[in-house]
Amino acid sequence: MDDRTVELPEFREWSAAAVRLLQGVVYHDDETTWNQILNHRSTLDEYFGRIALQLIVDHPDGFAYLKQLTAEELPREYEGVPKLTRNTPLSYGASLLCVLLREELRRFEDEEVQNERCVILAAELYEQWKMFFPPAEDEVKQRRDLDRHLRTLDELKFVRKVNENPEEWEIRRILKARVTAADLESLKEQFLTAARRAKSGNS
Repeated sequence: MDDRTVELPEFREWSAAAVRLLQGVVYHDDETTWNQILNHRSTLDEYFGRIALQLIVDHPDGFAYLKQLTAEELPREYEGVPKLTRNTPLSYGASLLCVLLREELRRFEDEEVQNERCVILAAELYEQWKMFFPPAEDEVKQRRDLDRHLRTLDELKFVRKVNENPEEWEIRRILKARVTAADLESLKEQFLTAARRAKSGNS
């Protein structure tokens, strides 16, 4: 067995932060990584820029993530650089859930409450969710589908469970970057229109 040490360049303090960013969004409550990003912002900007990624740091909401630059945004000499991240479309249910959660986050911020975290009961979320499906649909299946989509968004760090009984979910602020306030109303109307068509088709 070859146990020789691999020769690597000199270690840099920001290396761990770079890997965490490649894994997904980083929040300010991950204090070590967050501070590394802030302390080495210019170095990380240059590092990721060389592979056609843009580091986005949202200071007010306390999160950072990598954005894959589009062909229109890239200088000509970068056109041959392959994409490192791929935008995998979310399912209908997961997309609907994003819109519902984003609207809840908007209401939370409009109320200017002192609580730093936007948390919603799963039972309350389900009441909003079922409005978009025919009334006769199996509620057990509806709730199971909602749970499945919550797990998907949890993996993407859009939400995280903060309590088991009663079940509560924190809505994380990366959703503001994924679903903008400008797009929110039109997206919700699209889902409402689809829901009305489905209900009329089942009547």
